[in-house]
Amino acid sequence: MKYGVYSGIEANEDFSVFEFTSTGPRGPIRKQVVFLPFGDPLFVNLAFGDIVAEGQPPDDKAVSGNGDRNKVLATVAEIVGMYTTAFPERWVFFRGSTEARTRLYRIAIDLNYHDLSVQFEILGAFTGADNQVEPFQKGRPYDAFLVKRKNH
Repeated sequence: MKYGVYSGIEANEDFSVFEFTSTGPRGPIRKQVVFLPFGDPLFVNLAFGDIVAEGQPPDDKAVSGNGDRNKVLATVAEIVGMYTTAFPERWVFFRGSTEARTRLYRIAIDLNYHDLSVQFEILGAFTGADNQVEPFQKGRPYDAFLVKRKNH
């Protein structure tokens, strides 16, 4: 992606939990990315948000207001890259906790598609009655996304 990435990314032993710190006008805010089993072992669900209490899931509805949205999203993309390097056969499923956040993720993928598509297969998903999935197309209003490291 075209933005800086936070340093100091920490991962647990099995790469299922990553943490980093956002910095800005509201001070340091700890962020967490969790990769959760998703039925089939070749699929994981990405959960992301602010750490509100140790041992609790990240708050995916928190609005940090730290003025570093692009850097945070770039850091999450970097973490997905780290995870899929360790587990190249797995698909990472994600969507926003709100419609607006899902739209934000789509816009971020749109703007950075050239760079992201070099290392990832990117699919857009419609989660309606028929759960359709297709190769990501810029400007399409997807409900969710799937990414997997490309075999090089």
